Amino acid sequence: MNFIEMWGSMGPMAKGIGVVLVIMSMISFGVAIERIYTFMQAKKQSMLYAPQVAKHLKEGRLKDAIALSSSKNYRYSHLAKVVLAGLQEYQFQQESGGAMSREDLMDTVRRSIQRASALTASDLKKGVSALATIGSTAPFVGLLGTVIGVINAFQGIGASGSAGIGAVSVGISEALVETALGLVVAIPAVWFYNYLSGRIEYFNVEMDNSSSELVDYFIKKTA
Repeated sequence: MNFIEMWGSMGPMAKGIGVVLVIMSMISFGVAIERIYTFMQAKKQSMLYAPQVAKHLKEGRLKDAIALSSSKNYRYSHLAKVVLAGLQEYQFQQESGGAMSREDLMDTVRRSIQRASALTASDLKKGVSALATIGSTAPFVGLLGTVIGVINAFQGIGASGSAGIGAVSVGISEALVETALGLVVAIPAVWFYNYLSGRIEYFNVEMDNSSSELVDYFIKKTA
């Protein structure tokens, strides 16, 4: 039997499980492709952004640094989002004319950067948890299809009154197909999840380093 004939011989429950696994696979690849593209753009734009904003800050051009950070050319850059939050908070406190002490000003800027880092990290993780869910549940969904296939095999034995290969072949093949499909869905999802999790961790380290450097810059500027 080829796959088309096997699909035609499957019962409604087995077909439903197969459709669910196919949908899970499509979601997995869709999330992975979108996240990989986003991460590639984030890395590319951040590499271009970092030296330019560093040059503006070194020369004391705060407004130019803010304009650069808010540019659409760096909308994917995780560094730009974090640095922009710190620069805007610092500028706001300076222009508001408040009588904040140096320590309070640094605490305010630091909290603003931490909030931006948390929001950016959450945005980077968008959809990645779905990969973990698919990777962990797809084998069990396939196992459910396997159980149903075995049940159909025993029903074939009961209907024919014989335990020959012809009575159980359809049910056993159905069970094996569901098992294989569950593994085919789960394995790439786990690979994608581990790869993207590593990239997110790398981006978090970069944001932490940039935040620390920006706070150090403001400390020196207000000294």
